[in-house]
Amino acid sequence: MTFAAPTSSRVQPWDEAFVALFPHRYDFIYAPHPAPGTAVEWQTESRYPLNDRVIFQGAYLYGVRFGAQTNYCLLDVDKGSPYHPSHDPFAIARMVAALEPLGLVSYIACTSSYSGGLHLYFPFDTAQSSWKLAIAVTVLLESAGFGIKPGHLEVFPNPKPYIVDQKPTLFNAHRLPMQLGSYLLNEAFETTWSTQSSFVDRWNFAKARNDFDSVALKQILKQARRRHVQVSGKADKFLNDLNAEIELGWIGYGQTNRLLGRITMRSYIFHHVLTNSDPLTGQALIDEIVKTARSLPGYYDWCRHQHEIEHRAAEWARCIEQSHYFHYGTASGKFKAKSEDLDRALEEIPSWNQQQSQDARDRIRSAIADLLEKDSLPSMITNRFQALTQYGIGGSSLYRHRDLWHPKYLKEELQSETSFANVPSLFPSDGSNYSSGNDSSDLNSSDQEELGRNSDSSQTDSGDEERISVALTALSAKQVDRVQGFLTSGDAILVAEALSWVKIALGIDLQRDSLYLVIANRIKRLGWCDSQTSAQLLDRFATADISHLSDIELLQWCLEVCKASISVQI
Repeated sequence: MTFAAPTSSRVQPWDEAFVALFPHRYDFIYAPHPAPGTAVEWQTESRYPLNDRVIFQGAYLYGVRFGAQTNYCLLDVDKGSPYHPSHDPFAIARMVAALEPLGLVSYIACTSSYSGGLHLYFPFDTAQSSWKLAIAVTVLLESAGFGIKPGHLEVFPNPKPYIVDQKPTLFNAHRLPMQLGSYLLNEAFETTWSTQSSFVDRWNFAKARNDFDSVALKQILKQARRRHVQVSGKADKFLNDLNAEIELGWIGYGQTNRLLGRITMRSYIFHHVLTNSDPLTGQALIDEIVKTARSLPGYYDWCRHQHEIEHRAAEWARCIEQSHYFHYGTASGKFKAKSEDLDRALEEIPSWNQQQSQDARDRIRSAIADLLEKDSLPSMITNRFQALTQYGIGGSSLYRHRDLWHPKYLKEELQSETSFANVPSLFPSDGSNYSSGNDSSDLNSSDQEELGRNSDSSQTDSGDEERISVALTALSAKQVDRVQGFLTSGDAILVAEALSWVKIALGIDLQRDSLYLVIANRIKRLGWCDSQTSAQLLDRFATADISHLSDIELLQWCLEVCKASISVQI
């Protein structure tokens, strides 16, 4: 028996035509399925692309962003928006009429989730610049009187409202359709029976009707004048720090005062930058503070000031308006708005060289994703290089963007998170091909032979258990999480690296009987009863029988109980 990357044999087949509609999979978002009536807690994963298998396993909700080019745009109309059919039955028809100059006349309508919000997809045949399309769609809708802002109407890809030190930010991500709570809608905006295949059929029908007008796109861009605030690196870090603290929400009592202060700072200083709208003052600022607070995780569980939240928000609004803080980009602040040249949206579109570079990176990412999907990504550097050139990617492009595919960058990422710097790595440090005398991305022959035969459980004696305990004491739960992430990544190289790390750094034998013994000892130290253990297994792997776990799942379960025991043994 040999450990290997998970195969698709245990996963239900999926509609390949459906997943092909959303090819850009890097920097994807994911979130646990929320309890009814609670907000979705999205997170971003930037280490590897979203895998087809992962989407259709359905363990989480997923969403994707846009690359340099796109074959569709999306309008998001929230349930509470004045443009929702329940409030204005003609608003969506007006939106479609506004986009007609671009040749966008047909769309697919579906619910985004159980919240009742709508997603309107406009597919077309010829790929367009995501930057240009975002600006043109937004200009047409605003010219028709629609207000583009969160909670009302959002455009995907979004016209990025600011750039950081000459570098554009990522496009916003949107939730993938046909997940839990997402259903196709008929012409009366009533839910209908929905499958991935029916979504694809409607997509193809709409695409055939949408004859995108590239000439009209250029004319709209020439007339477009949009202010894009240039944000410094320090300001961007300040904004990200605020986001990190705010988005965590309430995790206990006694946090309301600090969270309201952080929400107020972000709303007052950056709201106009994030939403391309006017700066907030007075009652508008108070309303935004209250709205944000109520939307955060844990508000209804831990906030003891819900009965006076408007009053507390008003106090914080008055406080910041009388402080030294200012609306970012105003003339009175340290970070002044740039020259009038920045008012033109066209001047904020990446240069031809920048667009070519972004296009090359997207093609490399797509090639890597395809090789991972086929379980055929070579582990050796030269072989991987040659495999990527088969996708029409030039050698010079691969050299310039080697951070996307060269194994040494994966090695650096793993070593940056672990204290075992001296553990043998599967990635060579000199950037060369692997030699026969070094470790490779596959387990060596002696390891394979060892894993292929039955084990003697007596090999993992009390001394081994003590050695494992010492090794675990030096770890953090975050380091174990990183290894578990490698095991579930679907990348054969990352899986093999994780297996080697577990075996050498922790001294855990990878044979099933040995893993059973480590797990039993760890559970005994944790004091879990049989019902607790079964409940944990059922929640984690949808089975309460440990013998039903695959080799990789068994190792994941072993790491899970090891991680749980880290805190109790210190």
